[in-house]
Amino acid sequence: MNKNLKIIYMGTPEFAVPALENLVNHGWDVIAVITAPDKPKGRGQKMIFSPVKEAALKHDIKVLQPTNLKSPDFQEELKSLKADLQIVVAFRMLPESVWSMPPMGTFNLHASLLPNYRGAAPINWAIINGEKETGVTTFFLKHEIDTGSIIYQEKVSILEEDDLGSVYSKLMTKGSELVLKTVESIAKDEVTPLPQDETKAIHHAPKIFKETGKIDWNDSAVKIHNLVRGLSPYPAAWFILDDKICKVFKTKYSTDKSPLSPGQYESDGKTYLKFQTGDGVLELIEIQLEGKKRMGIEDFLRGYKLAGN
Repeated sequence: MNKNLKIIYMGTPEFAVPALENLVNHGWDVIAVITAPDKPKGRGQKMIFSPVKEAALKHDIKVLQPTNLKSPDFQEELKSLKADLQIVVAFRMLPESVWSMPPMGTFNLHASLLPNYRGAAPINWAIINGEKETGVTTFFLKHEIDTGSIIYQEKVSILEEDDLGSVYSKLMTKGSELVLKTVESIAKDEVTPLPQDETKAIHHAPKIFKETGKIDWNDSAVKIHNLVRGLSPYPAAWFILDDKICKVFKTKYSTDKSPLSPGQYESDGKTYLKFQTGDGVLELIEIQLEGKKRMGIEDFLRGYKLAGN
């Protein structure tokens, strides 16, 4: 196996760090990292590095942070590095002039079993839609986003107790292993990419906006429960409680019948807060009222008097 391949790695968030670390720790020659520009944060507007940049600096890897991927200066610098292979994990869309540059191509890691859940938020939507299984896919880039020929896939179970945070962690680990496996196979010239089966492109995974997380109490309890799981811990599902935004992080649901209308709640003021939905009852377990910290429902009720209680 030829470990002298020159690799350029593109990524920005925490999700992309383990795969980069895995490549470096296994002796692969990552000659440069391309990541998002530094951003000011907090009152002092201190410049913050992306997690991938932090990891690259730790390993003394060259870092490029272009604001424009189509910039002739950036593309000239990229070309001068003479990479054999490019890897993309949680980065932005690349122009063809960038992804077609290396002789061995550019492959992407996507957090779903493609072609299902193409798009910006595959982990969220798999959970929101109540899927029992998801996974990670490596594929070669082509013109249309998330449509290139598949190299490898690995499945991951979504358990009843899982939420976005736990599935994200599982896929991050599984994805780092799959990136390493993909590089090793490309280096051995053992990959046989397969076109995506369009009949399996059932769901899309568009970007998550604030309105995505707004709870509609006319929906079923299980549907709202899955919405909460798919957005916890961030950005969180929410509703209006006593004229304030209330974020919801953990719930339980039942098929209990209630004389209440959807959106009405019952509580003993001490230990539980249950909402009637369009079908079933949703019990809130962990919430955060606007201006307050996240807390369990008993702690919340101890310090807050609900209207009508």
